[in-house]
Amino acid sequence: MTAVVAQSHFIFGLRTGVANNLCFFDEQTVVFPCGNNCVRYNIIQRCQRFIPGSEKSQGMRALAISANRRYLAVSECGEKATITVFDLQHEQGRKRKVLTAGDMLVQEFVCMAFSPDSKYLIGQTGAPDWMLIFWLWEKQKVLASVKTSNSNNPVTQVSFNPYNNMQVCVSGTGVFKLLRYSEGALKQSSFPKVETINFLCHTWMSVERVIAGTDTGRLLVFESGDLRREIITASKVAQQQSDRQVETKKIKDTDMDEAPTVSRITAILSYSKGFLCSMGPGTVCLFEKTEEDSYRKSREIQIPPDKYSNEVTRAECQEIDTMCISPAEETLAISTDRGQLYSISLSSVDINKEEQLHFEFLSQSFHSKSITGLSICLQKPLAATSSVDHSVRIWNYQTKVLELYKEFQEEAHSVALHPTGLFILVGFSDKLRLMNLVIDDIRSFKEFTVRGCRECAFSHGGHMFAAVNGNVIHIYSVTSFENILNLKGHNGKVRGIEWSLDDSRLVSCGTDGAVYEWNTQTGKRESESVLKSCSYTDVAFSSDCKTLLAVGTDLTLKEIQDCQVLREVPADEVAHTAIAVSHSGRVVFTGTSSGSIRAIKYPLPIQKDWIMYQAHCGPVTKMVITYDDQFLLTVSEDACLSMWRIIEKEGRGLKSNRQIIHTEEILVTKSDLEERTQNMLELKMRLEELQMENEYQLRLKDMNYNEKMKEISDKFTQQIESLQTTQQSMKTEMEKQEREHQDRSAEVTLKHSKELKDLELSYSQKLIVEHERFQDLQGKYERMQEDYETQLKSAEESKVQALEELTQYFEAKLQEKTLLLAQCQEEVQQQTREFKEFIRQVEEDEERKIRNIQIKYEKKLKTEKETNTSLKGETGVMAQKFHSLQRQIDDRCSDINKLKQERQKMLGLIRSLESDIEDLKRQIAGHEKTNQDKDKTISDLKKKNQELEKLKFVLEFQLNELKKQTEPQQDDISKKKEMIHQLEEELVQTVKSNSQLKLTVSDLRLKLRTRDKEMHAEMQKVNDLETHLQRLKSDLHNCVGFIQEPKKLKESVQMIYARYVSQTKGVEKSNVDENVLRAFCRQRDHLERTVDSLKMRLAKSAEQHDKVYVKIMKENVTLITEINELRKELRSVRTQVKDYKAQLAKCKKSNKSHPNSEEDSKKEPKPEDVN
Repeated sequence: MTAVVAQSHFIFGLRTGVANNLCFFDEQTVVFPCGNNCVRYNIIQRCQRFIPGSEKSQGMRALAISANRRYLAVSECGEKATITVFDLQHEQGRKRKVLTAGDMLVQEFVCMAFSPDSKYLIGQTGAPDWMLIFWLWEKQKVLASVKTSNSNNPVTQVSFNPYNNMQVCVSGTGVFKLLRYSEGALKQSSFPKVETINFLCHTWMSVERVIAGTDTGRLLVFESGDLRREIITASKVAQQQSDRQVETKKIKDTDMDEAPTVSRITAILSYSKGFLCSMGPGTVCLFEKTEEDSYRKSREIQIPPDKYSNEVTRAECQEIDTMCISPAEETLAISTDRGQLYSISLSSVDINKEEQLHFEFLSQSFHSKSITGLSICLQKPLAATSSVDHSVRIWNYQTKVLELYKEFQEEAHSVALHPTGLFILVGFSDKLRLMNLVIDDIRSFKEFTVRGCRECAFSHGGHMFAAVNGNVIHIYSVTSFENILNLKGHNGKVRGIEWSLDDSRLVSCGTDGAVYEWNTQTGKRESESVLKSCSYTDVAFSSDCKTLLAVGTDLTLKEIQDCQVLREVPADEVAHTAIAVSHSGRVVFTGTSSGSIRAIKYPLPIQKDWIMYQAHCGPVTKMVITYDDQFLLTVSEDACLSMWRIIEKEGRGLKSNRQIIHTEEILVTKSDLEERTQNMLELKMRLEELQMENEYQLRLKDMNYNEKMKEISDKFTQQIESLQTTQQSMKTEMEKQEREHQDRSAEVTLKHSKELKDLELSYSQKLIVEHERFQDLQGKYERMQEDYETQLKSAEESKVQALEELTQYFEAKLQEKTLLLAQCQEEVQQQTREFKEFIRQVEEDEERKIRNIQIKYEKKLKTEKETNTSLKGETGVMAQKFHSLQRQIDDRCSDINKLKQERQKMLGLIRSLESDIEDLKRQIAGHEKTNQDKDKTISDLKKKNQELEKLKFVLEFQLNELKKQTEPQQDDISKKKEMIHQLEEELVQTVKSNSQLKLTVSDLRLKLRTRDKEMHAEMQKVNDLETHLQRLKSDLHNCVGFIQEPKKLKESVQMIYARYVSQTKGVEKSNVDENVLRAFCRQRDHLERTVDSLKMRLAKSAEQHDKVYVKIMKENVTLITEINELRKELRSVRTQVKDYKAQLAKCKKSNKSHPNSEEDSKKEPKPEDVN
């Protein structure tokens, strides 16, 4: 047999008393504490994931989420307070680090905050130390700690500057401090006088600005730690006006104690447009930032009144604990001191500017105080709970929805659901009431005189119920409402009762230590078990109803059979408070006083063998297993209803022997049904009227849109025609320009050929002249070289002689200097001896003087001490003046700092301008150098140009021969170009034919449109006639009402005749025009046939056009291949020319090396040119 396990499924409730107990993980997910868990609730999917608290914790105290929404910090109190950091991106909320205060004994952390980069964490400890601890949390390292307050002044909030990791703000009663982390310590940066102000919350608006809220409804603005001004909200009369301005005033030191009598500001939150704050119970105000660096109150959002509550102001009087806004600033969520969660869409706030805005429940309405009763039914998936908060609630544990709830004027002690799920028993202090569960209300129809009923239960058959009054159990009949039996025997209060499956027996337990089993037919006790040392809290039958299971204050679970205790399961230090047995008989669940739940195997083990779950933060009051063994429901004093899925360890659900079919019937009163039917009829009538109006408006809109469509289509057709005409004119201009261009190109080629021949002749003559000059310069260069060699030899000989003379001179000087050094050393030794003797004499004289001075100064010290005591009193007065002056100095310093910043900016500008000037100077110097280099390169290029002109003369002959070879190839190219022109002309003709066909198609479409217009006109006439008919029918219907009054009937008939006789003639004419409609239909058919034939022609012409285009493409491909071959031949010819040029260069070099052969070349130049 595999073990049975409970898995947390869903939880209804919110844990109050936790700082910052609501925060957004993403746009759809909210994190809040409930019981001993942190719940991740998806608002859209309505599913929950749980982050369990630690086992030994005595309760949560605060939550904090990081700026990147990844990490969640949870502070728990105990013998040693801890802060646990969870990774929310992990599905099950993986535990990352556990932080402690180190060596300090800390019982709790009151509030916490992450740094904006999520690397650091601050935690504020509680009384009496009030220490602020600064962690590098990923390394579990305490970087710094500082005392922030006294034991009498509690701290309410700590926060990081969102723009600076190292700056922290601390606020509380008489405390407002800005701390900065530097050099391994937290140092206070400002000292405002706020001893008399009780700060409840604060928020950062900018790098230096903080807005804080007080318990007297004041909004105080701090800038760089100093109190600057107060934001005063307008009165109620001014709030109703359109502007709703917010006044701001400067605060003096004398005005600090004066506070307006306004409600407490318990929560404040900044966002992109300004900030939100709670202004008294049940209201949130939106303040928007104005251009004048102040804030304007724009809207108010209120918690709506509870429609199921008898008291008008109970829901509205809730105080807001925390506020949070989603990452995209789409939704605002709040939590209240009564354990409720509300939300509102901020986009709806911007849209509905005139309407009064109200919050909506984030998920469901929860209990706000301890839950005292829990009950389920057989035929519906419902669970009923009663609470100390005067409310009874009906939950659906399958859909996770609150079906019904109602608040009463007095406390509901117990609750019991009828097996059908249609009736409910509720025990009050004065009476026991049997109520109907109507579709939207809980209505009582029978009252029983059972006072202070703490326990009640229906039988499984639903025909009886048992109710406890002190130590007596009353059994009533549900059909006759008569008291059948009174079971007396307990000496103390009865704490638990349960019916057997066949309703023949009833088991009860009490504070007197007795467990009794009663026969419900005779009213006699069948078995009993009394243990006076134990006060029993709950009792239950086993699955087979043969044994009893009971729990009490003796910390054990007992199994009782035949007045004897069969088995006892020993417990630890925690007492059992409630018990529930599965219908399959495999597992027993018990609830404890610490809020944990234990799953114990059945039959019961001898030793401590159970599975423990962290569920609630208060004692478990009641627990029930559903009839299909799928869910375990538990309630506690922490106002939470927790749902657990019962599964096997393998993950499968428990198989139950019963087949339970849930019904969907609901009780509805006759008056409610009649009201709803009337409302339905009225709504249907309104719907029909609205449909008529909408149809009429739609027709009008269609008419307008059709007219606009016609106008637009006419415009576009005109534009298309104009564009086609411009396109044709552009084509003709293009052809003219091409012809002109060809003529010009032919003229230019002739001119260039003539110019080339002239240049060749001129450059050949210049080459000969330059060659002669080159020979003369070469001779001059050889002579100059010989002169420079002779000058170098003479300079070397003179340098050698000068070196020898200098060496002799400096050697003589060295000998003189060595002699002088020896004399100076002897003089220094004599001076040192004389100086030592002089020091001894001076020391003796100074000792005498010191003794005399010491005596004088001792006398002066006595007189100065006396004067110092008198001055201390004066310094106290001066210190007060100093503090007032220091504030003025700080203001001046801030002005000086601003001026210094401006001066630094100006100096930076000057430096940048100086650097620009230097860069420009460097650029000018670089340009000068580049100009010089360019001059040199120009001279070198001129020389190279001369050489190239010589080469050109040789290459001209070769070019002439190549031109003779390329002329026949150019003739072939011109012929092929003519062929391409012919093909292009054929293409133009095909395009013209296509354009003509398009024009014919457009004409036909225009004709079709005119026909459609006529059709619409006729349809409108028909619609108008239908409306006339409907009106005539309505008027006739009204006439029928005057049948008994002949005068009125006559008048109404005359009125109808006057209205509709003229219109009927038009109707008869419309009937005559049927022949016209037939003719119109024939023309329309004829036009459709012509359009189809034109479409066929278009398709054929398109096919022909494609074939012609393919032919032209193939011919183009052949031409391109021939052109490419010709280009290859040209490239080969050019490479041959380059080879010839290289050979010529080699020949010139060989000519320079052999000058004797130059004479022969001058005599015979012609054969060389030919080579």
